[in-house]
Amino acid sequence: MRAMIALEDATIFEGRAFGATGERTGEVVFNTSMMGYQEILTDPSYRGQIVTMTYPLIGNYGVNEEDFESAKPQVEGFIVKEYSRIFSNWRARKSLDGFLKENNIFAIEGVDTRALTRHIRCAGAMKAIISTEDLDKDSLIEKARGCPGLVGRDLVKEVTCQRIYQWSKNGKYRVLVIDCGVKHNILRELAKAHCQVTVAPASVKLEDILKIEPDGLLLSNGPGDPAGVPYLAEAIKRVISRLPNLPIMGICLGHQILALALGGKTYKLKFGHRGGNQPVKDLSTGKVSITAQNHGFCVDIRSLKDKEVEVTHINLNDHTLEGMRHKRYPIFSVQYHPEASPGPHDVKYLFTQFVRLMEKHK
Repeated sequence: MRAMIALEDATIFEGRAFGATGERTGEVVFNTSMMGYQEILTDPSYRGQIVTMTYPLIGNYGVNEEDFESAKPQVEGFIVKEYSRIFSNWRARKSLDGFLKENNIFAIEGVDTRALTRHIRCAGAMKAIISTEDLDKDSLIEKARGCPGLVGRDLVKEVTCQRIYQWSKNGKYRVLVIDCGVKHNILRELAKAHCQVTVAPASVKLEDILKIEPDGLLLSNGPGDPAGVPYLAEAIKRVISRLPNLPIMGICLGHQILALALGGKTYKLKFGHRGGNQPVKDLSTGKVSITAQNHGFCVDIRSLKDKEVEVTHINLNDHTLEGMRHKRYPIFSVQYHPEASPGPHDVKYLFTQFVRLMEKHK
């Protein structure tokens, strides 16, 4: 079935539909990973976005039961150069096409994804619409321009859990994870690190946190603009004031929320960092790690000046902030994904670092 993509700047791409059909809107972005499409599709950080894969062949290993990062796909749409109708992997249980149909996710193949990616790199990520229903270019462009963007929008409320629940009951340390759209592999890695893991919604109150008496607090990844979630930054600010010796770790959006709680500011990147090949330098050791990333917003390094915060990591592609720690409190955070799902696995040691902080302050 013929399908069309219209960007808010009036750029048009055409292709063929697979998965579900219909019409979807969102911010169109690109991911440079060569594998891991199942993890990408189910990552809650992609809520509100139409994801373009730069790797040309997608779907060749199907979909399995083990690699979900949330209960269902979270993307608004999926764009690929070539969809593989033949899949082969010993863990595969169904095709990508069948998986997308079951979950009402609209995808397009046959698109010149190189041209689309180059356009986003030059013009920036922008609002878009994908459709099999309306193929009138002028109509689609107007719809794309009229759809909601990501700036100032609270997407966390759409992906956070609704109540506090226990993920893992066995372990030496009690970790409370604030769910901004948490990936399951973060919870798995904490459990592997001998932690009892409790998960709470982003709207959790200070009183609930005090009642749980955690040994550590982790702020998870999540979608959209951190400035659109001011209630969480204020809550974390109160936690730090009330429990200054509580170890806190932030990942991706959690890192940005921590920066806001500590008095910093964030801004929107031109086209963001999405993929499994982002080089990050540890400023204390000089070591370079290859990291998995998925974010369109960033912490402003200059805004942390005189905030008792030390920059620990930077991105070697554009020198944006990738990690920080507080000079007095047991708080640190990273912009990238140490749970590495999909890989690489260079920075999984950060979970051990978090456990050591809890051990020291328990």
